[in-house]
Amino acid sequence: MSLYQGLRVIRLWLVLCLAFWLAACATPSRIAGQGTAFDRVGRFAVNLQPMAQPPYAAQGGFSWRDDGRVLRLDLSSPLGGVLARIQVIPGQAVLERSDGSQTSAASADTLLAQVWGYPMPVTGLRYWIQGQATPGSPATAMQRDAQGRLTTLQQDGWEIRLSDYDDQGPGRVRLLRQDAQGQWRLQLIMDRP
Repeated sequence: MSLYQGLRVIRLWLVLCLAFWLAACATPSRIAGQGTAFDRVGRFAVNLQPMAQPPYAAQGGFSWRDDGRVLRLDLSSPLGGVLARIQVIPGQAVLERSDGSQTSAASADTLLAQVWGYPMPVTGLRYWIQGQATPGSPATAMQRDAQGRLTTLQQDGWEIRLSDYDDQGPGRVRLLRQDAQGQWRLQLIMDRP
C-alpha cells in the first residue's frame, strides 16, 4: 500500500468515526411524563418527490410519547437540536417550531398537510409504530411473520412495512405512498430500549 493510499484509509476511518460519534450525540432523549404511555426514541428519514418540483429530504432524531389521549412528537436535527414539537389532543394538533412560532389544525394529518403541503400519516403512525393496523380503516395486503406480528399492509393510501421487532413493537417502520402528486417515503428506526 502506498503512502497516499494509507492516508486515504486513515482519512476514511476518521470520517466514519466522526459520523458514528455525531449519530450517537443526535439521539434525542425520551419525553418525560406521568402515567403509562407508549414511547419510542429513534431516527427518521423523509424523502418527498412531488411531481414537477425538486425533491425534498430530511433526517434527524425523534422522540414519541403517546398515552392514548395526548401524543407528543419531538423532532430534532442530525446534531440533536430540537426542530419542532407536535402535540396532538382530541380535536387539535399544534406544531411548535424551534423559533417559538406555532401552527394548529383540527388533526395531525391536516396540520402536516398544511405545513408541508403534502400528506403525512400521523394518525396511522400512531398505530403502525406499535405494529397494528389503524382501527376503523380498511387494510389490505396484510402479512404476518411466524410469531403473528404484522409485517406488511396497505392502509389509507400507504404501503407499510414493519420489521426488526422488539418488546415494544417494530424497530423499523417504512412507509411509501405514490399518487398523482408524487412519491413520499418515510422511515423510522427505533433505538433499542
